[in-house]
Amino acid sequence: MSVYAAPIQRLVSELSKLPGVGNRTAQRLAFHILRTSTEDADALAQAIHDVKQRIGLCEICCNLAEGPRCRICEDDRRDASVICVVEEPADVIALERTHEYRGRYHVLGGALSPIDGIDAEDLHIAELLRRVAVPESAVREIVLATNPTTTGEATALHIAEALHERAPQVSVTRLASGLPVGADLEYADEVTLGRAFAGRRAV
Repeated sequence: MSVYAAPIQRLVSELSKLPGVGNRTAQRLAFHILRTSTEDADALAQAIHDVKQRIGLCEICCNLAEGPRCRICEDDRRDASVICVVEEPADVIALERTHEYRGRYHVLGGALSPIDGIDAEDLHIAELLRRVAVPESAVREIVLATNPTTTGEATALHIAEALHERAPQVSVTRLASGLPVGADLEYADEVTLGRAFAGRRAV
């Protein structure tokens, strides 16, 4: 039996579902929310509601977008001949912080992991192939920037093979060393990411 009132226990339970948030952290967050003003709590609730209602996937690159296309795909100053393939939207933010890259992106929505039931059909790989395999495509290079993990490497190899078969005219590169194996792009610092991007290699 919980020592907290039911609404508090429900809040703790919901907060503990967030990644990296254990029960103790969830309790601290819940009590922080209780101490804040009603206006601040309502603003948080409204922000969560708005992001679920208004944010979807870009029709071109599958990044998060408010509307049919994300801001990067709408930016005519970006180099449309280069596409950087990443696993998650957070990876786009990490790479943008380096200021090394001015091309477009493609977000896969994860990585291949058969043990977890994630196959190629569960990722946005088909959409990537459609972007580069059409005759009018201006894409000349695909940069594979999946995480330097076992699943990230497997995903990169799978995509490279598909691209060599479907779009042999397109150069396929992979981020260079500099990123620690087993780490996620989201947590890498700007210098490490920048050097890795500048030293990318052919696959």
